[in-house]
Amino acid sequence: MDQRTPSLPPRSALTRFSVAPLSTMTRRLADVASGRAPADLVITGARVLSTYSERIAPAREVWISGGRIAAVKPAGAYRQVNGTPGRFYDARGGIIAPGLVDPHIHIESSMVTACAYAEAALLNGTTTIFCDSHEIGNVMDAAGIEMMLEDARHAPLSIFLTVPSTVPATSPDLETAGGDLTPEKIAALFDRWPEAAALGEKMDFVPVTMGDERSHAILAAALERGRPVSGHIYGREFVAAYAASGVTDTHEAIDRDIADDLLDAGVWIFLRGGPPTTPWHSLPEAIKTITELGSSHKRVCVCTDDRDADDLMMFGMDWVTREARSAGMGREQAWSMGSLHPATRFGMEGEIGGLGGGRRADVVLLDDDLKVQNTWYGGELVVENAKITPVLDQALSNRYRYPEEAYRTVHIPSIPKLIPELPTEACTANVIRVALPGIVLFHDKVRLEKEENWDVLLTKNDLTFVTVIERHGRSGGEGVAHGLLKDFGLKSGAVASSVGHDSHNLIVAGTNEADMGVALDALIQSQGGVCVVDQGKIIAMVPLPIAGLLSDKRVMEVAEETRALKAVWEKAGCKIAYMGFNLIPLSVIPEIRITDKGLVLVPEMELVPLYEG
Repeated sequence: MDQRTPSLPPRSALTRFSVAPLSTMTRRLADVASGRAPADLVITGARVLSTYSERIAPAREVWISGGRIAAVKPAGAYRQVNGTPGRFYDARGGIIAPGLVDPHIHIESSMVTACAYAEAALLNGTTTIFCDSHEIGNVMDAAGIEMMLEDARHAPLSIFLTVPSTVPATSPDLETAGGDLTPEKIAALFDRWPEAAALGEKMDFVPVTMGDERSHAILAAALERGRPVSGHIYGREFVAAYAASGVTDTHEAIDRDIADDLLDAGVWIFLRGGPPTTPWHSLPEAIKTITELGSSHKRVCVCTDDRDADDLMMFGMDWVTREARSAGMGREQAWSMGSLHPATRFGMEGEIGGLGGGRRADVVLLDDDLKVQNTWYGGELVVENAKITPVLDQALSNRYRYPEEAYRTVHIPSIPKLIPELPTEACTANVIRVALPGIVLFHDKVRLEKEENWDVLLTKNDLTFVTVIERHGRSGGEGVAHGLLKDFGLKSGAVASSVGHDSHNLIVAGTNEADMGVALDALIQSQGGVCVVDQGKIIAMVPLPIAGLLSDKRVMEVAEETRALKAVWEKAGCKIAYMGFNLIPLSVIPEIRITDKGLVLVPEMELVPLYEG
């Protein structure tokens, strides 16, 4: 294993390490709370949302010292005891609440680095995240994960890792990944990096429930170290065996019945709130285990899972808590599900998730609709009036720089043939039918008559070419698979992405080989990205030079690029969003997928040919 030497940023930098451990501060905090020493900051004139009692108390003030909360007192108490503190901040009757804690996200989905991600998170009131970096793990193995951990240590955000558990997502027989996280490599990550807080989502739930040796060795690497295990599961029939294997949370509860089963099996539920235009908005259905079936919300959290940079700005964790409220939860309950509950799930409720004494001063100021006005991170005001402060702007200007090898991960020796051979006789094709919302892809059989060219066959059957090209340099240019999409809707040209989950090979779809070649070449030249091509020209692109997954720009710039891409993508006629397109190679979700090895049936996990007699 290529191990990096963990290092800490300077204490002067605004990072998770800016606040000293509680063990070194207890006397100081006790003195402040007792009125024997001055506070650094008093936030006064506030209502305080307690995630412990799930009540909003009127006329309170919060005393902060050394980046931690010393006490929450009645308004005016500080002046009676201590006179003037270092600083006062008047909340003007707003609601003070703990910063949000996202229990399951993929930074790579936002296509920015951890340091850049922090800006959007803090604007949304999120001060802690638990990220699963299996995307960069699939490209660069453990070395890529350690790069992201270094990145995270330099970010003005508390970032913990749920160590990727399923890299590759299936097996070398079904796809070619750039990484192979063995049980030994996973154990080493836990042992070397204290922020490795849990095992990430165990996506191969069928092998887990069938007792696969490698899958259970990975589970053991976490369990024997006392780390919790996160899950990813479809199908009520798998719940019992999955829970018995040590999995204790999942974000994939898509309806109230499986959510109910999981809660009764002792599995935490992370209600995934995604923008309604994407495949990820399962919260409204899964929350019915509480609102309709009477389950307690005590082991229920909310999470974001995947957000591109554009959606991250508009649909952050604060938006998800508001969605929970709209779905029937009380205001205080919804905020607790986004802060204290995730902290409790990962055993960190003594540090984050509430406004109790000794906790980090990760604090937000809300209006009555739970919209974030201000964010304090470790007692530093980083967002005010919904805009970043100079303190945060300065911190973001000193972002972590990824090593040069991270900028060289697309290895394609030459442009391969990008469309399948035209059938010489009538045959049946195994095709991938897309449908909204875009998670499940359907296996259709289409009869292809003998024709002189592809144009007639594509038009007659509403088909689009789709090709996956292995990009990790492991197949000598031979890792190319051709398929056909039905109902994709692309009018002309081509679209392409280097974010082909989960092995992150290149995926290109198009109406003609020439435009597909232009799109593929654009990804090679930029070492990754997502693009739209028509008539030989690139009309929209988000370059992703770091591991073919991440931009090295600030989040606002990437959000603008992503917004432009989505507009062009929709205008081109694509019926599923580009993030749904990125899932077409994801060979762990039914019914049919395409990888560099060919067409894969799920859950059978079998390869099938494009053409049959």
